[in-house]
Amino acid sequence: MRRSLIWPSVWSAVGFVILIGLGTWQVQRLHWKEGLIAARQAAFHLPPVPPPSSLATAQTLEYHPVHASGHFLNDREMRVAAIADDGTAGFDIVTPFVLDDGKVLMVERGFVPMALALPETRRAGEINGPAQVAGPLRLDRGRPSSFTPDNQPARGEWYFIDLKAMEAASTPHADVLPYYIDADATPNPGGWPKGGQTAIDLPNHHLSYAITWYALAAGLVQIYAIFVRHRLKERA
Repeated sequence: MRRSLIWPSVWSAVGFVILIGLGTWQVQRLHWKEGLIAARQAAFHLPPVPPPSSLATAQTLEYHPVHASGHFLNDREMRVAAIADDGTAGFDIVTPFVLDDGKVLMVERGFVPMALALPETRRAGEINGPAQVAGPLRLDRGRPSSFTPDNQPARGEWYFIDLKAMEAASTPHADVLPYYIDADATPNPGGWPKGGQTAIDLPNHHLSYAITWYALAAGLVQIYAIFVRHRLKERA
């Protein structure tokens, strides 16, 4: 009878260790995610700084507000497919912004619905001449997921921000900074594009995942205990 309990005990122990390990890993992920959200929120509410001149500096300032002066190249805007928080399909408008020192900063000016995709439908929002922009600094993270389609620059189809490709498509001979900014919620003339689209909160379900794994471990212990009691009764 003891031999009949050896392998069930071994596999139950292995399963228990794995489930506890997965639960503990999710607790660690929970603390990491909470720290990441807290860091974003802290940076987001700091006083604005001038545009950093290097990627190394920019990497220490992600989500930190940046304020800059210059002018937009409105005729070179790019439209990135996007979904608003309320589920509305549309585009995020990315426009090159020439700084006073001649460098170019890509600015994600905000969201427009499908009906306002073409520039001629929102001419009031095209700021001509000297302008000010402000918003959190963002780094180029590349394709969000494997399900995101490839950008098609030649056709003007953009599905995610790719600074190198956008530079080549809009300002190939300019000194383009290696980051971009999300325009803040300051209203644009005519109301569009609508800025303030930066999401600083992140999905955080790690606590529920951890509870699930720990609950499965507890369930495994109960099932094992019932199994052992049943075998011992058979022996008696």
